[in-house]
Amino acid sequence: MNNPVMILVADDDRTIRRNLVLLLKSEGYATLEASDGREALASIATDAPDAVLLDLKMPGRDGMEVLAELGPKLADLPVIVVTALGGSAVAIEAMRRGAYDYLTKPFDLDEVLITLKRALRQRALAEEVKALRSRADESPAAPPADDGEDDGPDLVGKSASMREVFKAIGLAAATDAPVLIAGESGTGKELVASALHRHSDRASGPFIRVNCGALPEGLIESELFGHEKGAFTGADRQKPGRFERAAGGTIFLDEVGELPLSAQAKILRVLQQREFERVGGTEILRTDARIISATHRDLAREVAAGRFREDLYYRLNVARIVIPPLRDRPEDIEPLVEHILRRLEHRHGWGELTISPGALRVIQERSWPGNVRQLENTLARAVIGARGRMILPEHLDVDELPDTVIPEAAATDSGEPIPLRALLAEVERRAIQRALVACQGNRTKSAERLGISRRQLFDKIREYDLHP
Repeated sequence: MNNPVMILVADDDRTIRRNLVLLLKSEGYATLEASDGREALASIATDAPDAVLLDLKMPGRDGMEVLAELGPKLADLPVIVVTALGGSAVAIEAMRRGAYDYLTKPFDLDEVLITLKRALRQRALAEEVKALRSRADESPAAPPADDGEDDGPDLVGKSASMREVFKAIGLAAATDAPVLIAGESGTGKELVASALHRHSDRASGPFIRVNCGALPEGLIESELFGHEKGAFTGADRQKPGRFERAAGGTIFLDEVGELPLSAQAKILRVLQQREFERVGGTEILRTDARIISATHRDLAREVAAGRFREDLYYRLNVARIVIPPLRDRPEDIEPLVEHILRRLEHRHGWGELTISPGALRVIQERSWPGNVRQLENTLARAVIGARGRMILPEHLDVDELPDTVIPEAAATDSGEPIPLRALLAEVERRAIQRALVACQGNRTKSAERLGISRRQLFDKIREYDLHP
């Protein structure tokens, strides 16, 4: 026979404490009582309750001190704060210290029960996941690949298409040939470029990243090739460019399709002759940097439209790696989720982050138009909402994702045909407008949020007549 779930009620108000105890017993819970913080901590240490209802304002040691004393134990012990103290500062501080949730007196009894059941369900799921992981750790591990190299912390995938990407990286890394990485925004083109560098003979040299779409057009050549003192207003000293700094290593030209034609011509010279001049200078400098480039654009189409040099396209496209979108490799979603959670743990110093099977199913059912970047942003927001504990379906704001935005005209049953092109344009316009609002009109941050370049964002703002 299973032991009943034990709930500790810690409140200095005897009437409130007794009412909560009667409510919990009527629902089949076993109860413990404490009238102050010291009694609460002693009961937690000796009786090991499954959850705690904790008043903040108590004599002796108050609820905040109890939370601080429990510290890491709060990862396994859900504490629901119940208090008459109002204001966001109290709620924020309680949550920061690790409380599971926050209820304000006078509280609704149904709300207490619902919150408690949710906390206990999450605790049970977390214990189940830990048990599964423990059994997995006891199982014989697959032998590591004997290649002497680490695939890097961020390149994750077990699908056939990603295995082809890994093979292509290995082949290209063994050469010094230029590599063009193609793929939609958010697929991880920079990670592939970094892996190419890390596995090459240039691994001990610098890896210099250039976001071509983020550079102001007037400064692109100075950033790439450097400038001499006095070359232009504000050039008060000589400055080496990215190609100089990449000597002996790799330069990664991200979103190379955004470069103006003038800069394309100079990069072509570097590829052909391995030489360049600083802006405002006459000295010919040489570089041995390997060039890796990436784009989400169809460069062949850009060449046909006259926006990209044909000769540069062929020079960059000696070796080509195409990263498949996340929607075409659903089997990679689960390992990606696990990997992202481990990285969030490390980045923010959180304890072990887990995700419930239901939340994982919700994620696996999405098409993820923003690819891995969108998945990572969604999980980061979910972890904050879950307060560093298990991610549940309600922590995922999937209804706000771009692929679920449907204009009202399309949602009505008017019988009128809606042109697909107009529908897609409206979805795009709304996504851009929402990003601009969320970023308070900051175009650089809005472009990053949308996974496009600043130039693309400017074009879309003009196209849709948006007003940040």
